[in-house]
Amino acid sequence: MYKTTYKGRYSVRHPKKYKGNISNIVYRSSWELRFMKWCDMNESVLEWGSENVVIPYKSPVDKRVHRYFVDFYIKVKNKDGQVHKYLVEIKPSKFTKPPEKPKRKTKHFIQEVFTYGVNQAKWKAADEYCKDRKMKFLVITENDLGLG
Repeated sequence: MYKTTYKGRYSVRHPKKYKGNISNIVYRSSWELRFMKWCDMNESVLEWGSENVVIPYKSPVDKRVHRYFVDFYIKVKNKDGQVHKYLVEIKPSKFTKPPEKPKRKTKHFIQEVFTYGVNQAKWKAADEYCKDRKMKFLVITENDLGLG
């Protein structure tokens, strides 16, 4: 019934690139681990951090303000020498689309609707946060990681 999750602590190979506490880097999925390794080993990534940017957002479920810990912050130098900053969320692609309405409303469907609504509120707040700071917000799925 329960899905096993892939969690652990990541050991940084290039500590000067990491922004945050290098002794407490936690990944919550194999996808996050894969992204951490890419950030750590890629020469184009000048700096990166995990869950070190916190953005307030208003939940559509309870109408209260909550704190959104964005999965990653990265600073990247492209081939033209330009530097760009991104906030990155790693999510399964099914969470980026509204849930399909079943023939009857189940508890599972209602939970999916709530989760989708909360994710949309978080991502809207993150997008506005990034625009104010000349950054970009990205949601990366298994397809972007080459796993789809």
